[in-house]
Amino acid sequence: MEILKRLLDVMNQKEAINTVVLDMRKTPMPADFFVIATANSQTHMSTLRDAVVEFFLENNHNLIYFDKGEGYDWLLIDAGDIVVHIFTAHGREFYDLEGLWSDTAKLF
Repeated sequence: MEILKRLLDVMNQKEAINTVVLDMRKTPMPADFFVIATANSQTHMSTLRDAVVEFFLENNHNLIYFDKGEGYDWLLIDAGDIVVHIFTAHGREFYDLEGLWSDTAKLF
């Protein structure tokens, strides 16, 4: 849990919008936590992605995959037990991960 709090601090410093953490441990998903946030522009999405990737690397946390492109409505950073989803406002509404996983607990 401590790593999640520190990750959220990093994302909040970069002004992530409406960040939530879903507890995925009781689901069939191989991740323990989904971190979901909204960015206000493509530049903001890239900034958040880069900060999250840097955070995981600096903390010697497993980093399996992250989207390197630009112009998407959804960027993913897969760190094994923690998967970070960064959306545009439109993407977050359209994909509605929080609605899809509404039966999971929101930790933050």
